[in-house]
Amino acid sequence: MAHDGQDITAESPALLNDLTALTRAALPAAEQVLNLATERLRDIVTKDGRVSGSALDTNQTAAHGLAWLATYVEALRQMQGWADRLSETGEFSEVEALIHQIAFGEYLHQIAGGIPMNQTEIVRLADLGLGWDALSGFQCAEVQTLMAQGNSQAARTRLVTLMQERSAEITVGRTGLDDELEMIREQFRRFAIEKVEPHAHDWHLKDELIPMEIIEELAEMGVFGLTIPEEFGGLGLTKASMVVVSEELSRGYIGVGSLGTRSEIAAELILCGGTDAQKADWLPKLASAEILPTAVFTEPNTGSDLGALRTRAVKDENGDWKITGNKTWITHAARTHVMTLLARTDPETTDHRGLSMFLAEKTPGTDDAPFPTPGMTGGEIEVLGYRGMKEYELGFDNFHVDGANLLGGDEGKGFKQLMQTFEAARIQTAARAVGVAQAALDVAMQYAQDRKQFGKSLIEFPRVSGKLAMMAVEIMVARQLTYFSAWEKDNDRRCDLEAGMAKLLGARVAWAAADNGLQIHGGNGFATEYKISRILCDARILNIFEGAAEIQAQVITRRLLG
Repeated sequence: MAHDGQDITAESPALLNDLTALTRAALPAAEQVLNLATERLRDIVTKDGRVSGSALDTNQTAAHGLAWLATYVEALRQMQGWADRLSETGEFSEVEALIHQIAFGEYLHQIAGGIPMNQTEIVRLADLGLGWDALSGFQCAEVQTLMAQGNSQAARTRLVTLMQERSAEITVGRTGLDDELEMIREQFRRFAIEKVEPHAHDWHLKDELIPMEIIEELAEMGVFGLTIPEEFGGLGLTKASMVVVSEELSRGYIGVGSLGTRSEIAAELILCGGTDAQKADWLPKLASAEILPTAVFTEPNTGSDLGALRTRAVKDENGDWKITGNKTWITHAARTHVMTLLARTDPETTDHRGLSMFLAEKTPGTDDAPFPTPGMTGGEIEVLGYRGMKEYELGFDNFHVDGANLLGGDEGKGFKQLMQTFEAARIQTAARAVGVAQAALDVAMQYAQDRKQFGKSLIEFPRVSGKLAMMAVEIMVARQLTYFSAWEKDNDRRCDLEAGMAKLLGARVAWAAADNGLQIHGGNGFATEYKISRILCDARILNIFEGAAEIQAQVITRRLLG
């Protein structure tokens, strides 16, 4: 990439420093577009001094486009922070420089010309109510240089050449994490290679539950109590450590990487909203995996509209509860011991008020009797991917819950309690997405090296190597955005915006990586015997659960507009 006649992808400290200065100077131009778009949308949707929900719905494409634009700008900020940190420690080598320049070159181009929200929805400046004058900052030399030469064929080819030379490294490029987190990554990468990857495809094809031996080993490694405070039997580690563990386990198989999600949700609920007695009772059991939890929120006719839940809980004369209703898309429901169950305790309400959260105990099921607990029935939902724990529809008919198991001991706080968990859950989902994307790159890279066509390896063809390079670049972008959201959480700062952005981008990156990985496999990728077919199915769910992309974009925009 040329700048003042120099090749700044060459491995020279002075020239690499020149690149970080170049990208730093380009950032304000992207931020200017975001500021203009935010003010323009605010003018359109503000009625009587407040953001109007109906106006936001009417202008939904612009609203969601703003969320994507903001996500891109934050992603570039975090890439700049990553590059600066590595430069300060002398670790910003040619690989990192190539990733950095390609990311800036590509994302600046997309901000100017159109950001893909998915394959067919491209948000452009006109959709945001902006004209070409919004790009006045893009006329500077730094932005023009990055757009013209940042994501070049030569840069992509060189990056893939270096990726082949350094194939033994765990990640493409240094992550910027400290030594302790990298040690954690290495530990769980080894576990995934030895215990998960050799069996994952078979579990998927046979639609089998992940063996209990895997769960027991993960429990011994502390996965289920990773972020639970030490006083309650956990390891008391950071959300950043949770991100690294989730990423590497999901890289092996998303089902294994997701085993800890329900424990994370349950622990967050209890830590944020539980009584002292509930914390003392439940958290040590969750941390040790003595009990396995499942999250029971969604209903057949409500989807993401949790405020419209109909499942009802009625208090009996003994102060206990009887729950009646239906739930769907409940992961790992059969073999678990407790459900974090959201139900309506105030029949006079029709929105999020009147909802309460319960720690509803149940008996783990068997293959022959998956739901043996009285008052509860269930049936499996057959799914394309994200197997290993299985999905279920559940029915409750006067299902008994002990009165002491109302979370926090107060009625009507369930929705608020649940909202407090969404930051951590979405950070964890973003980490899973990065892991799945990395798995797609792993298998696609190996196939491209091994497969010969027209007398040479596939990886020697520019459009194949270009796909691999873009996978590596976007994985690092999504990874840095995810790390940032985790650091914000670890520093007790509100991060629902950052977590939402990480999840939004990470899910798209995972799907793109899996789709391109399958394309590299050609016809073989469509055969179920190849791992990439499973990874494609697994990647698709990431854009839906923990808040579909459209819901996520809506939440981000509401936060941006204040």
